[in-house]
Amino acid sequence: MSVIGIDTSNYTTSIACFDGEHGVNCSELLPVKAGQLGLRQSDAVFAHTKSLPELSGRLFSRFSAKGLTAVGVSTRPRAVEGSYMPCFLVGYSHAKLLSDAFGVPLVEVSHQQGHVAAALWSSGRMDLMDQPHLAWHLSGGTTELLLVEPDGRNVRCTRVGGTTDISAGQLIDRTGQLLGLPFPAGKHLDELSRQTESADCFRVKHSAGEFSLSGVQNKVQQYHAAGNGAAKTAAYALRSVAGAVYGATRQALEAYPGLPVVFSGGVSSNTMLRKLTADLNPVFAPPQYSTDNAMGVAVLAKRITEG
Repeated sequence: MSVIGIDTSNYTTSIACFDGEHGVNCSELLPVKAGQLGLRQSDAVFAHTKSLPELSGRLFSRFSAKGLTAVGVSTRPRAVEGSYMPCFLVGYSHAKLLSDAFGVPLVEVSHQQGHVAAALWSSGRMDLMDQPHLAWHLSGGTTELLLVEPDGRNVRCTRVGGTTDISAGQLIDRTGQLLGLPFPAGKHLDELSRQTESADCFRVKHSAGEFSLSGVQNKVQQYHAAGNGAAKTAAYALRSVAGAVYGATRQALEAYPGLPVVFSGGVSSNTMLRKLTADLNPVFAPPQYSTDNAMGVAVLAKRITEG
């Protein structure tokens, strides 16, 4: 007995199946022209509309829908009032059609809740779905430290820290643009940063778990303009981001001592971040489930409908 999950974020089209233990996720990055930083929502909607049928065909070639019991879909970025992006309508329309055609429940969750669930399932820590913990959502559009608490069979995410301006993903992608790298730039910066042993960084100030990254962007530009090459600039940017996240986590643990710390979102796949936070005993998802995917949505659909 399996469920389907669909996620159509601003960066990736994803569809997954999950049987309660094992799962398959099929994803495809949205096409972005060289030198650009992301897509307009209208272009993202068009790209999802083109990609989802091909991905569903790939998924159903490996998975039979005969035992389908539910369809899950992310319908908004976060489970808070006013959170909305048109690109999620593509996933919803496909999920509603499948739900009606097979006569099974439609489970609506947020993209953020899906990230948390994917991180916990893929790291073997589903036990944390039923107890409070801290979780970072580090992505192209979001840099939030969350207090995650059980909410029935789903989770409730309350922001307790993070960036006050641009996200970690935005800083990384803008650094990638500076260096002439493809979008999204995370994995390319990661590869470059491993080519140097430079420990240079900009130390970000924190206040109650909050911090700003716009000033880091200026420092990265100045660092590169001073003659530092691509590898050192990549390492400088990533180390600055990792340091900001680490410091905010330390402050949050003073307010929430003893809670596990989970990392989700594409930026959390970064090698430097994983090394720098090792003493926190963090929970990291495998890289393929750190980036946008529909597996967490499927996991939540299974939990919510089948207990």
